[in-house]
Amino acid sequence: METIENKKEPEIEIVTEIEIVVPKKNYWKKLGPGLTTGAADDDPSGIATYSQVGSHYGFQLLWLSLFTAPLMFVVQEMCARLGMVTGRGLASNIRANYSRWVLYVCVFLLFVANVFNIGADLGAMAKGFQLLFPNTQFAILVVVFALVSLLLQIYIPYKKYAPYLKYLTFSLLSYIIVGFLVHLNWSEVLWATIIPSIDFSKDQIFLICAVLGTTISPYLFFWQSSQEVEEEIVLGRTSIVKRRGVTKDELKEMRVDSSIGMVFSNLVMFFIIAVCATTLYSSGITNITTAEEAALALKPLAGDWAFALFAFGIFGTGFLAIPILAGSASYAISESFKWKEGLSRKFNQARSFYLVIILAVLVGLAFNFMGIHPIKILLYSAVLNGLVAPVILILIVSMSSNKRIMGENANGPILKIVGWVTTSLMFLVGSATIVLLIM
Repeated sequence: METIENKKEPEIEIVTEIEIVVPKKNYWKKLGPGLTTGAADDDPSGIATYSQVGSHYGFQLLWLSLFTAPLMFVVQEMCARLGMVTGRGLASNIRANYSRWVLYVCVFLLFVANVFNIGADLGAMAKGFQLLFPNTQFAILVVVFALVSLLLQIYIPYKKYAPYLKYLTFSLLSYIIVGFLVHLNWSEVLWATIIPSIDFSKDQIFLICAVLGTTISPYLFFWQSSQEVEEEIVLGRTSIVKRRGVTKDELKEMRVDSSIGMVFSNLVMFFIIAVCATTLYSSGITNITTAEEAALALKPLAGDWAFALFAFGIFGTGFLAIPILAGSASYAISESFKWKEGLSRKFNQARSFYLVIILAVLVGLAFNFMGIHPIKILLYSAVLNGLVAPVILILIVSMSSNKRIMGENANGPILKIVGWVTTSLMFLVGSATIVLLIM
């Protein structure tokens, strides 16, 4: 009997170790493009937009944080699935299925919007850093941040770079923490989240366009599609033929990754609007046009901790968003002209790809020395994204619904409906914004 018991003990230990330890170790590793894409959505442009929504309208537009979550998830899931099934990025798929002028128009609009956004984010990062360290010079900060961002993208291998992007998402937790520091009125908050309210004023339509643009952003479409391809390359699938096709388990993991990223993104948006509504709007401070002004206004109302956390979030999320903005533009252009591309390649293996990244960051940097108010650019960059997004969404929904391209992984009826509703909504809001700006 003793011999039998001695044989059973190690078997029990092995089973316990496999069931408990291994899943915990692998769970974080399974999160990738979806998480970083969702977190990058809350860049300084997004923070500025959400801050203005809360300070100007209180809780009235808080329902947008709930309303946009499923729309954002469906769009990003389509982009990811398109990249996984075809083995290539969004621009490459547009090139293969549409005329060149369609591709070039989309890529041009993306590049302009991204460069605009990069410039705005660099300026906001510098301003955010000055809130914590007032004696630092703005000009030096934007140059340093631009150079650091470029060095990280060019010299750090993708295998190390991808986890770095994931860890940067923790900077956004600062906004959720602030939400609990300011003691939100949860009954009022939840009511405003569930029950939509809108007055259709010019300013409100403009802000809704900005919210949609900074939440469902074109650069995220291109980035997530290309990053799914990068993940395949890391696994050794270096040719398109090897990357084509996807298993049910891979799709399931991608959807979990994307859903976590999108929920996290909209949760941060929810807390920023709620915090600014609770502190600024309720105190009569409604003329907030920047994330930095929101942070400064929080200091006397919510204390030093809330102020410091809000400022840190501006700074931290910029380092997450700028590489994605520059990278998505470079992926799009490189795929359009069939250049060698990818963060998994070294600089001398994909020079054109990295030169586009450098150009995008440097042009964005130049905006901060042209006398343009760096903070106003934030909101206008969000609106610009809102105008560009529906143009690209038409192609995304069409391609991901096409069985010739996607086979059995084409969109089902529900995804088609949500995709076209999202496209139509953004087109209508964008068109209304253009009309109101002209009038």
